[in-house]
Parts: sequence; C-alpha cells; structure tokens
Amino acid sequence: MGILNVTPDSFSDGGMFVTIDKAVAHGEALCSAGADIIDVGGVSTRPFADPVSVDEEIARVIPVIKRLSQRVSAPISVDTSRAETAERAIEAGARIVNDIAALRFDPLLGDVVAEADLPVVLMHMQGTPETMQIRPAYDDVMGEIIDFLSGSIDLAVSKGIPRENIIVDPGIGFGKKVEHNLTIIRELSRLKSLGRPILVGASRKSFIGEVTGIKEPARRDTATLAVTALLVASGADIIRVHDVKRSTEVVRMVEGITDFPDRFS
Repeated sequence: MGILNVTPDSFSDGGMFVTIDKAVAHGEALCSAGADIIDVGGVSTRPFADPVSVDEEIARVIPVIKRLSQRVSAPISVDTSRAETAERAIEAGARIVNDIAALRFDPLLGDVVAEADLPVVLMHMQGTPETMQIRPAYDDVMGEIIDFLSGSIDLAVSKGIPRENIIVDPGIGFGKKVEHNLTIIRELSRLKSLGRPILVGASRKSFIGEVTGIKEPARRDTATLAVTALLVASGADIIRVHDVKRSTEVVRMVEGITDFPDRFS
C-alpha cells in the first residue's frame, strides 16, 4: 500500500503533494514502483495534529481520487474516519476505506461501508490523534489490541459489513510508546487469532527515529525496510509504506525465503 498524503502537515511528506497534478503524478509513480493499493489521505493523523473540517478534507481528496482512479489500475483506498468523506470518495472511485478510528468517530461510517460492500481497515488507537501520545499505557499491549480489534470486528459486522471485508491494523504509533511499537512488531503473529488480513503502517515513524537516532523522517527508509521484512515474515498481509519500490523488493525476498522450496521446486 503506497502512501499518498494530500496534506500540508503530515509528519514526513506534508506539503509535497497538495496540488492535484502533483498528487496524481505521485500516485502513478507509486503504482509504477509496484504498489498494489494507493492510500489517499487528506487529514494528518500525526500526534497533536490540528483538526480539519470535513469540507476541507473532501476538497483535498476527492479530485485526486477521481482523477487517479481513471489513470491507474490499482485500487484506491481513502484514509478517513468520516462517513461523508468516505461516501464521496467511493463515488469518485475509492474501493477501500481505511479508518484509523475503527468506526468509533462517526457512527454513520459503518453504514456507508456496508452499503458500498467494500473492504474496510479497522485500526487500533488509544485516544485520538490530539491525545494519543499523552502518556499511553498498557498492561498487555498485544492482548489489549486484540481485544479492541475483536470488538471492532463485532461492531462492523453489526453494521452489516461482511467479516470477509474486514482488515485489521494494530496501529503502530497511534497511542504507543517506543516499547509498545517494538512489542507489536515482535508479536504480530498473535493478530492471526482474529482470522482477518493484517495491515501494518510503520513507515518512517518516530519510533524508528528513537531506535536509530535518525531525526529526519525521510531518512528512515532503510530502517523501515528492516521493520517491513520482520512484519512480512510474521504474517502481515499489507504493508503501508512511502518507499514502494524498495519495499516491494524486500517483500519479494522475504516471501521467497518463507515460501521456499515450494516457490522454486
């Protein structure tokens, strides 16, 4: 999953793709580099990010999704927690809804997804983007994430979303300290107990900077590749990344190792 932020303030690439032409060109480049999905987001969800109105979010993402969906074959995901944005994005050509709030912020979002009969990503987050990094705490981080996501799956199903349309995301960096994120990476295979595909987004995040000492997010791609390899080996089905080309190479290599000898017999 290639990241396409059409925001002025995202932590890594804010302001780089705020015009429609630049955003669409980057989306096409991500597909050429090997992206299977393009995730378009119009609201920064970095810690302490300023809120954005639904009208502004729609104005940012809908023209990009509409044009990009006509120019690439990869399905487009809309990264939103709002029913109105999701509905407009689906009309424009989005085929996946990626919700960091797991249907908790907007009670109508589940209805929109169910009506469209599209896949939805349900992510774990402790708190909100404005509060999530204020002293996050867990007794058993993976156990609590699994419990939360299990409940989120039940909520989605109660809204009429088929279980087979649900993808889960442990929410690295969303209400977690460095040690929580590292535990998620080490214990990711525990999420398989939920019986749903697993998406993980760790690309360039601050915990990588804490571990490596690399302050600039754009310089964290090499370390991100190490995380990606571990995640894929542990059973992640979708990896959300900035550097699609090198991530694709890593995924192919890991799959070549884990699938050997079947793949080469």
